Amino acid sequence: MFETIILMLDATIRVATPLILASLAGMFSERSGVVNIALEGKLLAAAFAGAAVAHITGSAWLGLLAGIAISVLLSLLHGFASITHRGDQVVSGMAINILATGLTITLGRYWFHQGGQTPALSGDARFAPIHLPGADALADTPVIGLLYSELISGHSILEYAAFMIVPLAWFIMFRTRFGLRLRAVGESPSAVDTAGISVVGMRYSGLLICGILVGIGGVYLSVGQTAQFIPNMSAGKGYMALAALIFGKWRPFTAMGACLLFGFLDALSIRLQGVSIGDFAIPVQAIEAIPYILTVFLLAGFIGKAVGPKAIGVPYTKERE
Repeated sequence: MFETIILMLDATIRVATPLILASLAGMFSERSGVVNIALEGKLLAAAFAGAAVAHITGSAWLGLLAGIAISVLLSLLHGFASITHRGDQVVSGMAINILATGLTITLGRYWFHQGGQTPALSGDARFAPIHLPGADALADTPVIGLLYSELISGHSILEYAAFMIVPLAWFIMFRTRFGLRLRAVGESPSAVDTAGISVVGMRYSGLLICGILVGIGGVYLSVGQTAQFIPNMSAGKGYMALAALIFGKWRPFTAMGACLLFGFLDALSIRLQGVSIGDFAIPVQAIEAIPYILTVFLLAGFIGKAVGPKAIGVPYTKERE
């Protein structure tokens, strides 16, 4: 039983990593007042760009840079539509999701001729698990060995980075002048503008950080976790990250907790496949739907209680003197 729990927690970390990165990305965007429903499309585009470049160059790090670059580009496009031209932020976000879904499959079929998939990655073209010192030696030690060798050791550098970024994001958001200004822009952009701070500049800064973080999450999906791009491999993770962000009230640690909950349910759904109650076999589809059903329940139950930034989704128009 203990080994089963450890293995499920290990799978939880792997599944929750892209959710954590995407929810932190959404936090920087939405704290500045920009709704970012485009997390799903950015994850997918970054995953494709990362896998494609990693396959062509044989370098996972170049794939990471490519994924971040594409995600940042889409963030700037989102900002151009919703900040510069004051368009509807939800509409522009959905447009990016649709663009990423169609373009990744089309380019994948054209370049690699594998039905939209990229070739499998291996060697330096993927982020391999890192085995910490002493992990193999302690593997047979009761309790501690399993905790260290399975749960703490054996993850890729992007997984470790995701959990280190959480306290860093908290510090930037709640303990720096930049974070104070970013939160102020999301609450009262007119007051920030009166103080001589650029509302447009701060919102673009939030989207830039958002693009970097969600880009890392997308590359992790293809170059770290799966070692291959598969069409629509994000599978709603951008929306789940947004739900975790709302459930966590736009704060890093509580959002991370919600992501870990989603990850645990996803790992549990994999573990429960093939389980039957008496003579009745539970359909695999019903088990796989558990994390998504919980997302709907959380949004339905908590979206009214979680109070977001007051100016979120509201385009800012500078008052004329």
